[in-house]
Amino acid sequence: MKKVLLLAAVSEAATGVALLMVPSLVGRLLFGQELAGVAIPVARVLGIALIALGVACWPGRTALGGMLTYGVLAALYLAYLGLEGQWIGKLLWPAVAGHALLASLLGAAWRAARTADRRAPDARNEISPHG
Repeated sequence: MKKVLLLAAVSEAATGVALLMVPSLVGRLLFGQELAGVAIPVARVLGIALIALGVACWPGRTALGGMLTYGVLAALYLAYLGLEGQWIGKLLWPAVAGHALLASLLGAAWRAARTADRRAPDARNEISPHG
């Protein structure tokens, strides 16, 4: 099971990286047509989602890690699009803010979970008052 999950994680993440870096080539190889226009940023957001899926499915990782990866990368990429100025719709900046807020909340949850994990072994090593 772990090997199959690892294969899926690597495959999805690799496809995500390809969509992020060369979306037109991926479009040509998958659909026989190069991607153009607004399909390019949409494909890159899909690539970010596939990278996050790969992170979430990586053995030993959690959905929290995948969602945190997606939130951070999506916020950064969408902000980049807004600053570049070519693709700006009415919901672009609210989407950037929403992803940044969710990434902040997920980051806080991730830090809290890591802190709890670090403290848990200490609690197990303490002597119980009951013997």
